[in-house]
Amino acid sequence: MAFRAGRAPFTPFWVPYPTSPSKSAPCSRSMSTSPATSYGTIKPTRRVPSLRTLPDEDRLAEALSSPSPGTLHRGLSSRQVQMIAIGGTIGTGLFLGTGRSLAQGGPASMLICYSIVGFIVYVTLILLGEMATQYPVAGSFNAYSTRFFSPAYGFALSWNYWFNNAISVASDLTAAQLVLGFWDVPNAWIFSLAVWVFLLSINALHVKAYGELEYWLSSLKVATIVVFILLGILVNVGANRDHHFIGFENWNIPGAPFVGGFGGFVRVFVTASFAYGGTESLGITAGETENPGRNMPRVVKFVFWRIVLFYLLSILLIGLNVPWDYPNLSSKSATTSPFTVVFRQFGSTASASFMNTVVLSSAISAGNHALFAGTRVLYGLAQASQAPSLFAWTTRDGVPLPAMLLTSSFSVLCFGSSFIGSGQLWAWLQNLVGVSNQIAWLSIGIASWRFRDAWKTQGRPLSEMKFRVGWTWPWGPPFVITAVSAIILVQGWSSVIPCFSLVDFLSFYIELLVMAIMFFVWLVFRRVLRSRASALLASSPMMAAETAPPEARPFFDFVDVSHVDLYHDEHEDAQVDKHEDEVRAQRLLGRAGWAWTLYYSVA
Repeated sequence: MAFRAGRAPFTPFWVPYPTSPSKSAPCSRSMSTSPATSYGTIKPTRRVPSLRTLPDEDRLAEALSSPSPGTLHRGLSSRQVQMIAIGGTIGTGLFLGTGRSLAQGGPASMLICYSIVGFIVYVTLILLGEMATQYPVAGSFNAYSTRFFSPAYGFALSWNYWFNNAISVASDLTAAQLVLGFWDVPNAWIFSLAVWVFLLSINALHVKAYGELEYWLSSLKVATIVVFILLGILVNVGANRDHHFIGFENWNIPGAPFVGGFGGFVRVFVTASFAYGGTESLGITAGETENPGRNMPRVVKFVFWRIVLFYLLSILLIGLNVPWDYPNLSSKSATTSPFTVVFRQFGSTASASFMNTVVLSSAISAGNHALFAGTRVLYGLAQASQAPSLFAWTTRDGVPLPAMLLTSSFSVLCFGSSFIGSGQLWAWLQNLVGVSNQIAWLSIGIASWRFRDAWKTQGRPLSEMKFRVGWTWPWGPPFVITAVSAIILVQGWSSVIPCFSLVDFLSFYIELLVMAIMFFVWLVFRRVLRSRASALLASSPMMAAETAPPEARPFFDFVDVSHVDLYHDEHEDAQVDKHEDEVRAQRLLGRAGWAWTLYYSVA
């Protein structure tokens, strides 16, 4: 079958997929295997679905993770990937969401919750880094969940994560309207429309254009946060307009440091999760990253220092310098960035306007990042035949244009701010995205647990793993699963007690219902395909004789890790990587080995 250049071919569910190689044949690492060599001769003039060739964990994972040659392009460099990892989190969640966290939970709740979520995210990124380095594929943890846990769960997760990114674009455009409120700009929706068109234009170009824009916007945000940390310290010790030493005064005002009691404390978790959302996108970019075996571990290590230096220091200084009851930190009509408040405390209105401009650029950057990630997730779904094949079509530059247009269409939600208030709309969208981020982290923990189980069950030595952090073995996956599950369950406390709010309750928990519905939709859909295939085989004895009997599968479609192909899609190190590994080993064994050990732990 021929396909037009630049178009990812649509592959039906029933196309055969290579069986798992035996342990004695580790060289079986090709991206695809001919059906004739895997399952015997199949007549090309009559390809009908068989029970054995219906989707299994490997077939779906391959389709989700391994696009056809010439579709997505590996055009992101190491510096761009690192800045994308930064830009995915240093956005409206940090610049605006911290104001909401401070107003609802107080300075102590904000610092504790962001620290807890930060540690969870770091461990999660280590788990994802292990899989993304071994299998650097488009689709990331969605593909890993399909491959190692359950195709039904992978289907639900993929659609949920696509929805997450689509809603994030609308959330960031709404945040842009909130930021414009600082200058009292009328008809802020017009600016959001202009930004939407700009983001579409950037993402319609080659992936290098997206990477370069993110690099410079993220560089601006990083530089601004460094300046903010320095100014925050100066403001706190007395270099402010009032020449007054602040210290911990704002922790001792009425209501502080824990505002709203237990309900206020746990509510900060969802805003913290919104702020940290996007870190998992380093796996999404793995399929378009140059030299993933070398770059992925570096990005994961860099995440730790970013969390400590950028997030926790900034949040500590915000809690020290900005009182929790500062006007408009979180209201239905407006939201003031605490970063802008600190800049105003330090100097003139001009410095506050500069900071507000940076916050505005962060909204644009975050929207750009969400549109890119959502487009790639939908493209992966189409590759897996879990979405219409139209969304697998790409331009000559490797851009999934139809997927990008559908993802961006959810941005119309931002124009609803005219009716319910930008602040209220942004709060609801923030809850939805925050819970969706938590589901993604939970799924990474589950996929990692199953991946490690498969690795040990099949007897592969740990030395063959390209990236492994020893202190996360074996407790890393169960810790992430337990911690994230607990947070998801308790963070909606304030929507039930002291009084029930249906809208708030839905914003906290509707994502769980959507996941469950999509999970069972896949189970039903798969059973329908099986029954149709059975009928075809029953009516064709010759075809039934040519086809092997199906392997039994549990009702909930869980994967048997002992049969997962651990060599398929495995990244083959380039010659330069092997040389660098040899040089690194020599350095660690040399006289200055301790210094190199310290260097490699952070670089």
